[in-house]
Amino acid sequence: MLSEGQRNDINFAIPVLEHINIEESSVLADRGYDSQKLIDYIYENGGESTILSKKGAKFEPRCDWWLYKERHLVKKYFLKLKGFRRIATRYDKLAFTYMGFVSLASSLIWIK
Repeated sequence: MLSEGQRNDINFAIPVLEHINIEESSVLADRGYDSQKLIDYIYENGGESTILSKKGAKFEPRCDWWLYKERHLVKKYFLKLKGFRRIATRYDKLAFTYMGFVSLASSLIWIK
């Protein structure tokens, strides 16, 4: 799902997860996704939440640190995508042209 750059990604977490079977899976996310509504959704659908609490939270849920560190693979991918200036600065005004270039850049990263 593509949204405005200034929009918080937590608003799209549940709609994205609705398209995926998360039963018996672990959902990895950073502190920005620490929401009781999202965590409840994950557990209700048979998944396991691996999301760190925000700093200063009263309740610190159990987190599998080894699994949490696997997020670096996704972060490295986004870092490679941002190497394409057109994606990092979002020159395209239309969503479908932007997504087209993201697809092209992803193909180039995969081929490399």
